[in-house]
Amino acid sequence: MSSEILRIVVTGGVGAGKTTFIRTISEIDVVDTDKRATDELAELKEKTTVALDFGKLTITPTQSLHLYGTPGQSRFDFMWDILIKKAHAYILLIDAHRPNQFREARKLLNFMNQNASIPELIGITHTDCDNAWEVEDIALALGFQDETSSPPLIAVNPNERESVFQALIAIIEQLESTRKTQMKER
Repeated sequence: MSSEILRIVVTGGVGAGKTTFIRTISEIDVVDTDKRATDELAELKEKTTVALDFGKLTITPTQSLHLYGTPGQSRFDFMWDILIKKAHAYILLIDAHRPNQFREARKLLNFMNQNASIPELIGITHTDCDNAWEVEDIALALGFQDETSSPPLIAVNPNERESVFQALIAIIEQLESTRKTQMKER
């Protein structure tokens, strides 16, 4: 019996919750490349991902998810390219209370979509923080005029296993829907 591996990239800006998302759900110790932040990021967080994070989650006896977290800084965009090329789907995490990051999120979204035509999900994090934007307002800031023009946007708390699990269910459902559509077109 062969095993199917679904590769999901978890991407987003610095501090959006990528590493936490993967750590919250992974059944193995997460492999990370976190290094001490030495530039202006040190004001935001102590460590930052410089290559990738890796975690794993078994879905069924014959299917598992491999989760790959990207670095948030654009100077490591070569890793975005490497990781997205083999991905089956991706989740873009956006920090709801830092609107100065929305432009970077849009650039990252464009980068991913230019380099891969795969299902996507936008997870809005930090929705419980002061000054957090509403999901609908973030969709407009990203340039999505209505629900039909945008990928699914959902609130995600990277610290809560159930919230992360719901995001993964949503992206897997999208992936399965895409596969069924492709099968019908053949």
